[in-house]
Amino acid sequence: MTTALVTGATKGIGLEIVKQLVDRGLTVYLGGRNAERGEKAAADTGARFLQLDVTDPASIQRAAASLDRLDVLVNNAGIIGGGKLNPPGEADLTTIRETFETNVFGVIAVTEALLPLLRASGHGRIVNVSSSGGSLAAMATSTSPPSLSYVPSKTALNAVTALYAKVEPGLRVNAACPGHCATDLNGHAGHRTPAQGAATPVRLATLDDDGPTGGFFDDEGTVAW
Repeated sequence: MTTALVTGATKGIGLEIVKQLVDRGLTVYLGGRNAERGEKAAADTGARFLQLDVTDPASIQRAAASLDRLDVLVNNAGIIGGGKLNPPGEADLTTIRETFETNVFGVIAVTEALLPLLRASGHGRIVNVSSSGGSLAAMATSTSPPSLSYVPSKTALNAVTALYAKVEPGLRVNAACPGHCATDLNGHAGHRTPAQGAATPVRLATLDDDGPTGGFFDDEGTVAW
């Protein structure tokens, strides 16, 4: 494995994933919407900036066309939904749709565009950065505020992960929970650092060929779907 693309990588966990993959010797494309911030982040980390908006089909196609090889795709780009919790009974459908557009449909669109390269690699890895908040097994007992935008989007992302793993046996496709990290996504309220959050996605991105596929993992091991 020599080449990786990380989406939503100009800051936070995505940027830390880039740093750790570069440290492991990979050529890393740092995907992001903002060119100025992306170019600076790429220069600071030794990565290569790739302009990529996961909600823009034209942007996705341009990015895919610019690559001639890809071994690792880390679908990290995600939003929480305008800071609105969207609890049941107070749903804002516009915000929910926007959240799914990035967290689910964007992942599918990017993955579909890059599947030919990942298949050709012979060592293709796909890591979808999810959240244990999307675990159906844990949802009934979770103390986290209920959300009809972010939480179900991660549940859907987990389903997307399992389905790609099922139909792409030549790839290693897994979901990663980085934990509650202090990032812009949550107003820096998390108790973990972005570097800590990047550890599991990086581990899954660099699995051996006999590594697991179709799983959901955090630092402690397997997370229940």
